[in-house]
Amino acid sequence: MNINQILKAVLAVFILVSVTVLQSCKKDDPQPTNPNDYVNSWIISNMKEAYYWTDKLPASPNKNLDPESFFKSLLNKPDDKFSWIQENYQDLLNSLQGINKEAGYEFALYYADNTQVNLVAQVLYIKKSSPAEAVGLKRGDVIDQINNTQLTASNYQTLLQQISENHSITYRPYNFVSNTIGASKTISITTVEYSENPNFLDKVISVNNRKIGYYVYTLFATGPSSTSSQYNDEMDAVFDRFKSAGITDLVIDLRFNSGGAEAATVNLASLIGKSVDNTKVFAKREYNANLKQQILNDPTLGANFLLTKFTNKTQNVSSLLTRNRVYVLTSARTASASELLINGLKPYMEVFIIGNKTYGKNVGSISIYEKSDPKNTWGMQPIVVKSFNSLDQSDYSTGFTPNILDLDNGAQYPIGDVNEKLLSLAINNIINGGRVAASEPSFGSFVGHSFDFKGRNMDLIIDSKFR
Repeated sequence: MNINQILKAVLAVFILVSVTVLQSCKKDDPQPTNPNDYVNSWIISNMKEAYYWTDKLPASPNKNLDPESFFKSLLNKPDDKFSWIQENYQDLLNSLQGINKEAGYEFALYYADNTQVNLVAQVLYIKKSSPAEAVGLKRGDVIDQINNTQLTASNYQTLLQQISENHSITYRPYNFVSNTIGASKTISITTVEYSENPNFLDKVISVNNRKIGYYVYTLFATGPSSTSSQYNDEMDAVFDRFKSAGITDLVIDLRFNSGGAEAATVNLASLIGKSVDNTKVFAKREYNANLKQQILNDPTLGANFLLTKFTNKTQNVSSLLTRNRVYVLTSARTASASELLINGLKPYMEVFIIGNKTYGKNVGSISIYEKSDPKNTWGMQPIVVKSFNSLDQSDYSTGFTPNILDLDNGAQYPIGDVNEKLLSLAINNIINGGRVAASEPSFGSFVGHSFDFKGRNMDLIIDSKFR
């Protein structure tokens, strides 16, 4: 792959969703003696050109390793926690677009009690028109068993790998009205190739003469494919409704959002930012030194190629806001594209964060694969870029610390209910300028999220297009 291919491959930055097609330069090479040599040579060639830490690549990597092990041997540890590779590039691309084989429910894992032996999984949200919705599973329900086996500290990772196929769960339904957990029941759930629409919920909450626009967004994706704008168009319609309603305050819920396409991030930022338009810088991109210099020297690219700018949006609501502030609800899985949104908006308005400290990911990747090479079906997602805002700030590698810290332990109200934990904190701050007392945890210590086991990667991803 030559440098012009690399330059074109980084044409547009995306944070969790992109597609890169890099054509092979060695289609007619003879079959190597080492069965891994063909793919591994492709891996190291692309890594030398595009990898952000290309100067840290080993001088003599062992090409006899299988491709996954070989790829991992190249990574700059501990800085690079994010690059990955998959044997089937289509599976990689699908996961970045929010397309996975799943049942359509996400959950948080907790120890059932202080003994830290058994675990429970409390449902966080149910995806629309999914198998989980069809069988009646709801937010707050408490899962004890998967495939008739109790979740424990020693087996939960194995059991969670089983939910990508048809499976059963034994759970106790949660009643939001009475705040009680019912008797156990067992149900079977099928899995399908599911494309998640990230526009989960929007509503206007009227309280004390304020109109609060509340928007739950679960994945930065422009549409069900990288060439579709369906989800962005729906997002625009949400903010058109907010604008028509005359909102005075805005709350963006990114608790379940671990990243996605930069194009979707720019779209959302352009609907929120104060006095932004297509002349204002949303983000700056830093590549490895060699690639950056090639970009600067190319008369068709130049310095402007390293900038991502806002877009013009008639649905922008910033002029309606009582204060030049946006509230963002976060969790420990709020990452990458979500963090890019926060960082990119900070020079233009106050971003008031409520929830847990965010994950901390200020670097991004591209999807590299061979579209039609029967000898190479692999796809890799190496880190190639570091992101900065218009003030050259990129100081969130350990996450953003919230203005109001709350670990959001337990789904005790429906999403969008004014009594729901983080939303109530936002409403109270809007009305009173303070915070309410946090509710007590429903269970024991927090263990993890379903996202950790279902292939939802946290990424800043570059969508690469050949011209």
